[in-house]
Amino acid sequence: MSNADAAKSPYPWRMDDLVSLCARRGFIFPSSEIYGGINGFWDYGPLGVELKNNLKALWWQRVVRERDDVEGLDSSIICHPRTWEASGHVEHFSDPMVDCRACKKRFRADQLDDAGPCPAREGTSEHDFTEVRRFNLMLKTFIGASEDAAAVAYLRAETCQSIFTDFRRVKDTSRQKIPFGIAQIGKAFRNEINPRNFTFRSREFEQAELEFFIHPSEREKWFAHWLDERQRFHRELGFTADRLRIRAHAPDELAHYAKAAADIEFLFPFGWQEIEGVHDRGDWDLRRHTEYSGKDLSVTDEETKERFTPMVIETSVGIDRTALALLVHGYEEQTLPDGETRTLLRLHPALAPIKVAVLPLSKKLAEPAQKLALELRRRFTTFYDESGNIGRRYRRQDEVGTPFCVTYDFESGTDGKVTVRERDAMAQDRISLEGVQAYLRDRLEVVL
Repeated sequence: MSNADAAKSPYPWRMDDLVSLCARRGFIFPSSEIYGGINGFWDYGPLGVELKNNLKALWWQRVVRERDDVEGLDSSIICHPRTWEASGHVEHFSDPMVDCRACKKRFRADQLDDAGPCPAREGTSEHDFTEVRRFNLMLKTFIGASEDAAAVAYLRAETCQSIFTDFRRVKDTSRQKIPFGIAQIGKAFRNEINPRNFTFRSREFEQAELEFFIHPSEREKWFAHWLDERQRFHRELGFTADRLRIRAHAPDELAHYAKAAADIEFLFPFGWQEIEGVHDRGDWDLRRHTEYSGKDLSVTDEETKERFTPMVIETSVGIDRTALALLVHGYEEQTLPDGETRTLLRLHPALAPIKVAVLPLSKKLAEPAQKLALELRRRFTTFYDESGNIGRRYRRQDEVGTPFCVTYDFESGTDGKVTVRERDAMAQDRISLEGVQAYLRDRLEVVL
């Protein structure tokens, strides 16, 4: 994050504080950390992978399982190289790049405000930039034993192209008719010149994409439908109105094949940034793959006998970016009435990595408390902790977003009750051991 971004941040804490929490508590940390990390690549630890999986599961539930007009797909990361020629990535997928002759660092030509001073020049802080040239963002690899041109392949730059190449197969096997969609969640790779802002811009990331195939006469209708649906989804995640907005693309921003596009943006500490895009891609993709593959991807309307190439409305959400937005939105540093402070992650229970923590008041109560934890694990992601005083254990759960803590105390063995503490208000209820499952179920399995 640049100094200018930090100065205008709407948050009362520093981005570095959240990054530190993510590493310290096992949400997100640099890949290959023991070797100093590798720029643009991140690993999700025990809590991070749970958060991410919960987010993906919710997206899949809303987009695929709750609809009868969307089918799921899980395609390979490496596609036939002609896929990327047809999509235009091999020829056009590039960023403007400059190098500094002095410090040998590489920068995007349209982001030089973030370059900072040059550490290698005496008497000036100015960089000595080369002329601007284009830098292809595709990550190249090789298939087979040789490394000649015939063996070249690419790690996919987006997950949507395999949806287009699999369109015919999925349509026929699922017996779907237009309009219908194909959805997939998967990894994508881009050789970013300047990865930055933690996990927001990375070289390896995860997308959740829907390609919805429609008749050309219904483009405006389905674009409006999916933009509304995707806004609703992000509001369900808990994002407040002052942190979420829609930005329609101006005509000069649109891709040459697009009729309309809009970004769903979240207000990060480094400014408003896209977390999802909704695009009217027209029939460009299916026409291009028809041309390059020689396979006809048009369809026939069974009632009118009209032959046409479907148009596509695309929704594409960055899973890593949305997970980061959830952490940013939920992160809070509170001063309590007694003067103590606590760090809090206000995550919706459906997304929280840990749903409930079981905390015996003393290690002497470990046996019955562990029995309770075992019972809860069959239904909820449960954490057991008997180390330290109870207040410190509450704080540890607060800062990872655990919505409920169940305390087994010295009276529990005689009165058959435990204390359930809620994260945000810190309110406590005394309930029976037999009622714990139902109590948590009513609060944790609420449909968003």
